[in-house]
Amino acid sequence: MAKISKKRKEALAKLEPEKLYTVEEAAELIKKISYTKFDSSIDVDVRLGVDPRKANQMVRGIVALPHGTGKSKKVLVLCTPDKEEEAKSAGADYVGLDEFVDKIKGGWIDFDVVVTTPNVMPKVGALGKVLGPRGLMPNPKSGTVTMEIAKTVNEIKAGKIDFKVDKAGIIHASIGKTSFEPNKIIDNAKEFLQTVVKLKPASAKGTYIRSICMSSTMSAGIRIEPKSI
Repeated sequence: MAKISKKRKEALAKLEPEKLYTVEEAAELIKKISYTKFDSSIDVDVRLGVDPRKANQMVRGIVALPHGTGKSKKVLVLCTPDKEEEAKSAGADYVGLDEFVDKIKGGWIDFDVVVTTPNVMPKVGALGKVLGPRGLMPNPKSGTVTMEIAKTVNEIKAGKIDFKVDKAGIIHASIGKTSFEPNKIIDNAKEFLQTVVKLKPASAKGTYIRSICMSSTMSAGIRIEPKSI
């Protein structure tokens, strides 16, 4: 059995495993139990009372976090020449079309988000086998297939994230860094969680939010009282 380090023991001592914390309490505690030498990401996992196998119970959405994620995302814009300058001015890291389509087919994936315009989707669609499994395929529902390239790139750079319930009925999202002040963690967590609440499918019966857990890279999870949001 692996030994528990001194720092991890100290972190676990500050956590009451059976307690349900408020978002405010969790934001304060997550900084105290995170012991990595690097700036850890803070994740929030929400277990929903939905059946993702049913199309009318699929929960998917986008949210602009008030204070961003703390991570700069590399944005690739696939578009026609008339939209290239707009994309570059908005801060896109890579802009073009055929050149990048060929590079992706060759295995290049040095980007975090792909934004494209509807008129080039036939070419982008051929990249489904590469982008799809990695969750990088542009989608109108996530706002990444649009004619408003500048607006979309700006929002992504500012902290806009998209999320989707997985096969187990859980939504995972990164909402900040442990270097954030507690108030910023609280604002981001509440914005994300309240967005999830608003997306409750009409067909979902019983308890919608079953559990919420906040954790940082390599830290223990902090259970949050769903009613506190």
